[in-house]
Amino acid sequence: MEACIVLTAWLIAVAGGLSVALVTGASFEQSLAVRRAQVHPVTAVLTQDAPGAPALTTDGSSEGTVWAKVRWTAAEGTTHTGLAKAEPGSEAGTSVTAWVDRKGELRSQPPTAVEAQLYSVLVGTSAGLAAGAAVLGCERLARAGLDRRRLREWDAEWARVGPQWRKRMSG
Repeated sequence: MEACIVLTAWLIAVAGGLSVALVTGASFEQSLAVRRAQVHPVTAVLTQDAPGAPALTTDGSSEGTVWAKVRWTAAEGTTHTGLAKAEPGSEAGTSVTAWVDRKGELRSQPPTAVEAQLYSVLVGTSAGLAAGAAVLGCERLARAGLDRRRLREWDAEWARVGPQWRKRMSG
């Protein structure tokens, strides 16, 4: 019984993990492709000088860019303003690339196709490993139940045989 549980669990863990990894990775990559299709770059102009130094993160590093006020003209001719990333110390009037959606609202830059593929592989692999680990965790619980049952049977057998064994040993 235990051998069947182990074999079945490993087969399900491997096949299921691979399936989950492939489906999750493809789905994630598709969602990133949709996001890339929903935004497009526009040329924006700094309306004021960009700060001179990028802000530091909690770990002491920086992205190398700063947020600065920009202005751009949408496809329908309306002028918009907002914050976009720029090189530190850039002067007012400098052109920068901003990312906007179909409504003309600023959005963050979407991942490139290569970045999306890498993220999809990482997410798919993580999901596949999690699915496989869940199956193997269930297998371990089933085996623990079998171990408990075997120990109860052994205790019952010893309760029946133990007194006779002691009589023989003590003479």
